[in-house]
Amino acid sequence: MMKIKTIVNAVKGEKWCKVLTTLMRLVVGGVFIFSGFTKAVDPWGTCYKITDYLNAMGLESWTSTALIIAVALAALEFVLGMCLALGTYRRSSPIIALLLLLVMTPLTLWLAVTNAVPDCGCFGDALHLSNWATFGKNLLLLLGGIYLLLFNTSLRGVYGPAVHWVVSALSFALVMSVAYYGYFYQPLIDYRPYPVGTQLLSTTIEESDEESEDDFIFIYSKDGVEHEFTIDSLPDEEDGWEYVTRYHANRPHGKVILQNGNAQNAIAIMDEGGNDVTADVLGSNRRMVLLLFPDLEQVGVVNSFALNELTDAALVADAEVVGLTPATSEQIEQWQDVSMASYPIYNMDDSELKMVARGNPAVVYLEDGTIKWKRTLSSLEDVEQPVELSDMNNDYDADKILTTLMLTFLAAMVALLMLNRSHLAVKYIVGRKKHNTDNPNN
Repeated sequence: MMKIKTIVNAVKGEKWCKVLTTLMRLVVGGVFIFSGFTKAVDPWGTCYKITDYLNAMGLESWTSTALIIAVALAALEFVLGMCLALGTYRRSSPIIALLLLLVMTPLTLWLAVTNAVPDCGCFGDALHLSNWATFGKNLLLLLGGIYLLLFNTSLRGVYGPAVHWVVSALSFALVMSVAYYGYFYQPLIDYRPYPVGTQLLSTTIEESDEESEDDFIFIYSKDGVEHEFTIDSLPDEEDGWEYVTRYHANRPHGKVILQNGNAQNAIAIMDEGGNDVTADVLGSNRRMVLLLFPDLEQVGVVNSFALNELTDAALVADAEVVGLTPATSEQIEQWQDVSMASYPIYNMDDSELKMVARGNPAVVYLEDGTIKWKRTLSSLEDVEQPVELSDMNNDYDADKILTTLMLTFLAAMVALLMLNRSHLAVKYIVGRKKHNTDNPNN
């Protein structure tokens, strides 16, 4: 043990060690920052993924804590990543990172072997990795964490020890602000296949679209994970690949799905009898308000007043109102009785419903089948008639909010750095003046 410690202390003084330490800080810290940020951007999605994990491990009774776990994990990863990248808490940061990785690495190995949860959700919907790729990523991070545990103190941090807590506090404030908007409004960055501007239904397919196989993207599945291929790179089905569907490359995913040469809706809306009524519901050229209920049983009756108020205002504004939910017919009937809902409610697949918009309930406004805005119901102010539906989202500009948050954070970090390291600038200036005084001929 003493020999290893002696070797480590000797290596710390080498220039290459300092360069490699800087690189490890940026790489390991950067991965944690990205992972934490993408989780915080979409706390609903992270909550759904945590729920999947808990169900796969037989811990259904813990699902009520999924949101707390999701936000806490996002905040921990982001703040820890900032500390690693900036060299704050040089001794404790690598220890915490290693402890976290020692939990996550065996977990991802279990996922890779069992495929209990097809997508680990490490980077939310921003980046999808296979379970084996995730396990490999964690192994590399584990090695990087071990290196930092040994050599992180060989290099000073960007900030002095006196303000390390401020760096952590500012990082925490940023990540929690992002999570706040993602949960109570909508994700500030929409990584899902149905962003604002997506046309949920398109009924026209040009004949030329069907003439050439080169124009299609083919989706195959293996081990529960879907991948996209062109006609020139189709996988061998003997290797375990299964054909799922295909869509036209010139049409953004989420508009028109083509299967066996026929136009298929990216989403499917079903009536009580199990019939696909997507074209009937979304095919109108009128304005429409979609009310999404991912978990109808968890929608409190207290929400019924706001929903009915919104429904009345939409009808006065000559817009249709439709409810969508994966709930059973009995649950839908019970909700309609309790809430006195005057709008029709149809069935929609749970996973697709959650992809369209976050919230329970969520509100999506369409014009000619195109998404104009989407919000959680709780984020909408009291609706007064008459109302212009297209203007109801004017108080929420995701790009502007995210830009403001990031610029405020960067400005605070720069100001903190200048305040914390100002003595070095003073010391340099005084040193230069003393040098010039001692050497007047230079």
